[in-house]
Amino acid sequence: MPYASIVVPAFNAAETLAETLVSLSAQTFRDLEIVVVDDGSTDATSRVAEQQARTDGRIRVVRQHNRGLAGARNSGIAAATGEIVGFCDADDRWLPEKLDTHVRHLERSPQVGISYSGSAMIDARGHRMGHAQRPRLHDVTTALVFKRNPIGNGSAPVFRREALASIAWRPHFETRRDWVFDETFRQSEDIECWLRFCLSTDWIVEGVPGLLTEYRVNAGGLSARTEAQLAAWERVVDKLRPRDPAFFARHEAAARAYQLRYLARRAISSGDGDTACELIDRAMAESRTPLHEEPFRTLSTIAAARLSSRFGDGPMRLATAVLSAVRQ
Repeated sequence: MPYASIVVPAFNAAETLAETLVSLSAQTFRDLEIVVVDDGSTDATSRVAEQQARTDGRIRVVRQHNRGLAGARNSGIAAATGEIVGFCDADDRWLPEKLDTHVRHLERSPQVGISYSGSAMIDARGHRMGHAQRPRLHDVTTALVFKRNPIGNGSAPVFRREALASIAWRPHFETRRDWVFDETFRQSEDIECWLRFCLSTDWIVEGVPGLLTEYRVNAGGLSARTEAQLAAWERVVDKLRPRDPAFFARHEAAARAYQLRYLARRAISSGDGDTACELIDRAMAESRTPLHEEPFRTLSTIAAARLSSRFGDGPMRLATAVLSAVRQ
């Protein structure tokens, strides 16, 4: 059996899946399998996956009716056989050395359950955009995961299988496999999983240097989804609060302010200055912690929101450039 498994959830991803799979096949760590989960696609996703599987015999394709991203990941985990399991969404890419770096990290740090990296942002054409997620790598507390989500995105982490098993459960209506990701979430399933992991286990979360993931950004329609994203985040909080009410009493307001600030930055990037102003004002009313802990990033967000709201599309490029310089 391969030592490592990479799970690739794919829904109508025919345009980008081949590019993703080529990057995974090119990993310098060779003892791996790639499990593509076709989540009820209606385009050529399955055909693309099968073509790549003929090129690389380490690729397997699992098909299912649409269950969403969380459901596709859970099916991939169930099908995977590796001692470590990573995830790469079907429009993202891994650098060739990524898996090897995480394998070495987990081998030398047996207390680490999740190993992750920074991510470079790429556009719809796969070109690097010049900004990145450069998270804290060490001394990652549960509060930091709640407030700042250093793991970042679903294509960044690699789990020890034992760590995944420690948070798996099987709903009473589920007959085929366990859940690691909560399939009732269609947004915020990542942070729900990371935060539940930290609240429920003693495993350490730790990052490795380098921008080893390339994360594709779709700028279209971001502001239109901000309220839905916030609602999903609030649902995460409501679900997990009973696990440790004292923790949430200490950190919830600050975490909500960070979430609102993040959504304000997304609104700025999509050109919706009015929404950005509303969101950053709500953030500061909720808690001043982001201003105290990250004054430059917070003040730059406030300034960019005000510029974009007052002057419209003209200075928008300047506002977006300011955010790109300090993007999380």
